[in-house]
Amino acid sequence: MKTVYEFSVKDRKGKDVSLKEYANEVLLIVNTATKCGFTPQYDELESLYKHYHSQGFEILDFPCNQFGQQAPGTDESIHEFCKLNFGTEFPRFKKVKVNGDDADPLFKFLQTEKGFAGWDMAHPIAHILDDMLTKADPDYKQKPDIKWNFTKFLINKKGQVVARFEPTTSTDAIEKVIKQELAK
Repeated sequence: MKTVYEFSVKDRKGKDVSLKEYANEVLLIVNTATKCGFTPQYDELESLYKHYHSQGFEILDFPCNQFGQQAPGTDESIHEFCKLNFGTEFPRFKKVKVNGDDADPLFKFLQTEKGFAGWDMAHPIAHILDDMLTKADPDYKQKPDIKWNFTKFLINKKGQVVARFEPTTSTDAIEKVIKQELAK
């Protein structure tokens, strides 16, 4: 069975990082953007990070400019924005593409492991995203590609993808699954 440990990514300075460095940790891999309606989720992510990091939890942040050009700027300016505005301490990597032929191999893998999980329609932005994406592609829900910024993939201590959370999923629902994985 393939795991995330088979992938290397680039840190924000361009240095190769093997995901084997995160073996035996629970990971939350997120594609992010600094100018998105979901950008305030950085606060929620940092709260999760502070609470669970000492228990073997890590968040891997991958800025992505594919959705509405909402992650402009350099890798360093994005990092500074997140530190200054949200006080984030979790690792941030080089900006990536998450969909398409030139998508980062890690994100291609994540999508093959866990397809679209569906919107939480109680979230105020869910109907807007659903309408917009349906107009562009009536069959978008059947495709595994990443639909928007702040899609999250939870990886267990063995490097396997165990859950996918769309950006409309509540932090409480995500935290529940993180706690279950940390307890294993």
